[in-house]
Amino acid sequence: MLPPIKSDRIITHLPKCFSAKAALQTKEVFHPQVQAACQTHDKDGMSFNVAKVIVVGDVSVGKTCLVSRFCRGAFDKNYKATIGVDFDTERFQVLGVPFSMQLWDTAGQERFKCIASTYYRGAQAIIVVFDLSRGSSLAHARQWLEDAMKENDPSSVLLFLVGTKKDLSTPEQLTYVEQEAVRMSDEIRAEFWAVSAKSGDGVRDFFLRVAALTFEANVLSELEKSGPRNAAGVIKITSGSEDERKRAKRKPDCC
Repeated sequence: MLPPIKSDRIITHLPKCFSAKAALQTKEVFHPQVQAACQTHDKDGMSFNVAKVIVVGDVSVGKTCLVSRFCRGAFDKNYKATIGVDFDTERFQVLGVPFSMQLWDTAGQERFKCIASTYYRGAQAIIVVFDLSRGSSLAHARQWLEDAMKENDPSSVLLFLVGTKKDLSTPEQLTYVEQEAVRMSDEIRAEFWAVSAKSGDGVRDFFLRVAALTFEANVLSELEKSGPRNAAGVIKITSGSEDERKRAKRKPDCC
């Protein structure tokens, strides 16, 4: 039996964006059709909804620390670089509906790219991470996105551009890099966030936003496919097979 969902993982309204200048949407409530579907779903017969979210970016930009801060509430400055891919599953309750998000933390080292890229397929959201204190990592963000999109349908994936290590940036540097990031996020149709895994600043708010928007997009997609079917039957989205999760745990082969 699964433990109860943590109180800080319960989402009853659409979390706010970081910046209205670079947001996927600025509305404050869920889509009316999503709200209606959640009110009419069969709680007794419903399985957990699962969404796959991949995290990509240069080595040492803080991808693992970002995920670890949210999933475990911890920051480890002595972490080891990810080899291949790791993943964590976080459980939420969105509008009263159980929802799980698989966070796939992929390697940023060039020699592991061929391994990590095999896990890009089937993502509902892509988080492109860069270091706010290292401008070159923002310049590389576009290439990481292009690589990830080769395995996914651009029309069905939510994109997030996340600057980490906010605590290491001077106010002047932060202002400049954020302006560049907002400009890029507009070009690639992504939502921009600036966070600090070390202090935790913005991390929880960011992932709650990802979970809420991903849940909403998945339900709307299922409603569109269902046509005239009863809305109570659409909230049974599944993604990410058991075989895929098992492969992630195996030690990767050499490229």
